[in-house]
Amino acid sequence: MNTQDSPQPAAASLEDALLSILAKAGSGTLSAPEIAHAIAPEGDWHGLLMPIRRTAVALAMAGRLVIYRKGKPADPADFRGVYRLGLPRHD
Repeated sequence: MNTQDSPQPAAASLEDALLSILAKAGSGTLSAPEIAHAIAPEGDWHGLLMPIRRTAVALAMAGRLVIYRKGKPADPADFRGVYRLGLPRHD
């Protein structure tokens, strides 16, 4: 099944949704499945996991969010496994 077979939110709306959900989390972090559940609580949230990852990488490269791996900021161009997302901290 390719991405054209399943309807996906437009990239801009996914960015907006992701940033909005992270803003509601405040200084905390959220996992991709938590974000997917928030976007599509009754729908097929599994289909959102890869688009969320791609969007998160683009936003992290632009400095609009941070990808965390094992509690530490990860390189958005080179990370694997379980990750969490958060807004940049201005401490």
